[in-house]
Amino acid sequence: MFLTTRALRRMADVNVEVVGVRDGVEAVDYLYGRGDFEGRVLPDFVLLDLSLPRRNGLDVLKIVKGDRGLLHIPVVVLTSSDRPEDIRAAYSMGANSYVTKARGVEGVFDYWARTAVLPDAAEPEAS
Repeated sequence: MFLTTRALRRMADVNVEVVGVRDGVEAVDYLYGRGDFEGRVLPDFVLLDLSLPRRNGLDVLKIVKGDRGLLHIPVVVLTSSDRPEDIRAAYSMGANSYVTKARGVEGVFDYWARTAVLPDAAEPEAS
């Protein structure tokens, strides 16, 4: 997390707030605004490691992509695993991108922050 945050903050021309969590349980609590994360703003996108303690990244991905209120949030899996079964599992669960940490975070962030058009997380979804 520290290296990812540092890499994102080096991109001087992009104003970004990075919120980090310690494990998969905190990730889910953050996304649902529970406990210490009450009143949080939904993220524009999620960088998700598969190797999270307490609840792994694939579990978190399944929750995000299975919930109508969170489904619009792009999830970029940024992990050390290059195992084909992890890649297939992540995409089959709705990951928007899968990048190994060896490739670096700058290119991923550049695309999602500067190139892609993201839904406004502050706007409520029309029913």
